[in-house]
Amino acid sequence: MNLFIILAAINGFLAVALGAFGAHGLEGKVSERMIEIWKTGVTYQMFHAGGLFVVALLMERFNSTGLLNGAGWSFLIGIILFSGSLYILTLSGIKILGAITPLGGVAFLIGWVLIIVAAVKG
Repeated sequence: MNLFIILAAINGFLAVALGAFGAHGLEGKVSERMIEIWKTGVTYQMFHAGGLFVVALLMERFNSTGLLNGAGWSFLIGIILFSGSLYILTLSGIKILGAITPLGGVAFLIGWVLIIVAAVKG
């Protein structure tokens, strides 16, 4: 069992479901600006679900599994902090949640850097 394949599939599923909810369930309930924020969360969640798949596949190819493991967890943390904060911001209107979003972005960046380092070492 590869945990990152499972996490990737769960996040891909959630991104599609949340995208559909944003397109149909939020229309007329929140401003267009908030719908755009929601879409940003969905987009980054889907990109990094793909990143989780990449991590899972690379773990079979490279010996740097510690680095790749770190990348996978960084992606998951990034999804939770970045996309999650945007979803909650959209639904609640609590602007301070926007301060959490960059932490998720940093987690995404760390994940990609860890993949680069793993590839260089691998």
